[in-house]
Amino acid sequence: MAKKSMVNREVKRAKLVARDAAKRAALKTVIYNQELPVEERFKATLKLAALPRNGSAVRLHNRCQLTGRPHAYYRKLKLSRIMLRDLASFGQIPGMVKSSW
Repeated sequence: MAKKSMVNREVKRAKLVARDAAKRAALKTVIYNQELPVEERFKATLKLAALPRNGSAVRLHNRCQLTGRPHAYYRKLKLSRIMLRDLASFGQIPGMVKSSW
């Protein structure tokens, strides 16, 4: 089980990313538009830099939905390898069987 503070931090970051997504996208379109004057693009760069860092989607980290574990994460299932194995052993995941040869 991951520390609750780390899981809560990720939840807070996800909320900030959702809140600031439209604002960041608008500023980035202005910044990358080569037809606009340099001064206007520079002002947009400063506005983007003034936004909170945790509002950037790059700062999000995938975590297991059940335990909060950040490593060995399966995106498709949103679980860590440990929980995937436990749930598969108990027959909780349809179609998944333990391999043996």
